[in-house]
Amino acid sequence: MSAPEPLDRRLARAVQRVTGSALGPYQTAIVRIGFSLTWLLFLLRELPHRRELYGPDGPWSWEMGRQLIGDNHSFTALMWSDSGLWFEIVYGLVVLSAVLLLLGWRTRAVSVVFMAGVLSLQNRSIFMGDGGDNVVHLAALYLVLTRCSQVWSLDARRLARQEREAGLGTAPRRDVVGPVLWTVLGVLLLVATYHSGVTGEWWLIVLLWALWAGQALWWLACRHAPGEPRTLLDVLANLTHNAALLVIMAEVCLIYATAGWYKIQGSRWQDGTALYYPLKLDYFSPWPALSDVLGSSALVVLLLTYGTVAVQVAFPFTLFNRRVKNVLLVAMMLEHAGIALLLGLPFFSLAMISADAVFLPTAFLVWLGTRVGRGRDRLFSRRREEAVPEQRRADEEPSPRTLVG
Repeated sequence: MSAPEPLDRRLARAVQRVTGSALGPYQTAIVRIGFSLTWLLFLLRELPHRRELYGPDGPWSWEMGRQLIGDNHSFTALMWSDSGLWFEIVYGLVVLSAVLLLLGWRTRAVSVVFMAGVLSLQNRSIFMGDGGDNVVHLAALYLVLTRCSQVWSLDARRLARQEREAGLGTAPRRDVVGPVLWTVLGVLLLVATYHSGVTGEWWLIVLLWALWAGQALWWLACRHAPGEPRTLLDVLANLTHNAALLVIMAEVCLIYATAGWYKIQGSRWQDGTALYYPLKLDYFSPWPALSDVLGSSALVVLLLTYGTVAVQVAFPFTLFNRRVKNVLLVAMMLEHAGIALLLGLPFFSLAMISADAVFLPTAFLVWLGTRVGRGRDRLFSRRREEAVPEQRRADEEPSPRTLVG
């Protein structure tokens, strides 16, 4: 029987793991994809109504918004001007940042723009949302601090290409996009600092400047000091990433724990009839026939009501058992899918499923990524095979047939 490993050695190994790598690369990638997709789909669906929700045509006027921002000191770029053109520019930039974050293009910089866009729209009209907006709000803040583009991103593809070129001895390509993007964001930060008196707390402007300076320092270290300075910045980035990942996990557990314990205190949840009432509301019944079928069965309503409370209360305690955690994780995702279908809250459900994804096992995510990659390759290879004959028929003259061809 081998002797137990000394405590100091175990601590050293734990510190090495936390500082030497950014944990959960697949989990943070799926969280990035999920939240950016949720926000993008919401913005596109509300595109015809954007001016009523967040713009100059809404019931919450620009002057009322200015008074609100003056009281709660929240950040929104929409308070910089009451021009309709400025609103359209901001809305367009928010949509663009969601697309770029979804693709994982220049994620460090784009995640900051994504965060500023989410805060700008949501803080402009705080009464617009269904609960999922609060989850997106928090996730936008946390994603800035994570290295969420290690896999499944254009950044990861660009890094792999650079490593292949370095292995072949090819001279590295000059990065022009990074400095240009860094300069543009610096100009926008100057504008934000100029308007800091009418929107946002001072600490948020300081945080944005710190992120901007950190990006500049990272670029300089990668270009001119690839030795110990770069290693030190890697350690700090890993620590920040792992801390933010831990906060995201704790936030999800806190959401479910508080929701479950508040439900326990309600009389309708105690007697098992809570689910019956929203199924009978026209506002929450996109499929009235399906809602009537479920609401007509007392046993189904009872099981779903008690099951919801049990899953939400128990989930934080199952993190110590991987198998039980995975079972409850599937149950919660199915629950949110049911909410999207039965109650007509797709974006709330998609936001919560994206948050739940931080607990998905790595083996499943790797398998999922492999399957998606194979499907993508088959799709594009089939398109290329179909396009080549068409291109030949269009570009080449038909050759005369001979005895051998």
